[in-house]
Amino acid sequence: MRITIPAAALLLLLGGDIAAQGRATVTFFIASDCPISNAYAPEISRICGVYQAKGVSCRLVYEDTRLAPADLTAHRTEYRLLQLQATWDASRKLADASSVSITPTAVVTDARDSVQYRGRIDNLYINIGRTRQQVTSHDVVDALDAVLAHKPVLHPRTEPLGCFIERK
Repeated sequence: MRITIPAAALLLLLGGDIAAQGRATVTFFIASDCPISNAYAPEISRICGVYQAKGVSCRLVYEDTRLAPADLTAHRTEYRLLQLQATWDASRKLADASSVSITPTAVVTDARDSVQYRGRIDNLYINIGRTRQQVTSHDVVDALDAVLAHKPVLHPRTEPLGCFIERK
């Protein structure tokens, strides 16, 4: 099953060059004031470290309602995310274009700009405040592996668990 979201619009809004995006792109929608987004920072960094070497572009989209440039840099420094391209989605255009309403949410697109996956990073969280002892489903990693192997993503959409993105 293919998810139809205007991935090209998302990449253009992010300032990406579609022709230069590589084999796949993963965009992580996060919020600096969301404890679950912050808890996933090491996993986001790990995924990007492994998959950038395989031709995958990684991006962060901050969905905070108010965020000064210094705050964005401070958050990226504190959570060791400086190696990733980041943008602030103050207008919610990026979240709206990708139908994202919760942080953290990951969106994986293939080299043809087609969204292949949207949802949680993995299944660590059972519900707010409750985690598994061990992750049993690595959704973003599985999606990236499928895209890089030119195979369909088995579960192209999962429900993220985290903080709602505020809308005006």
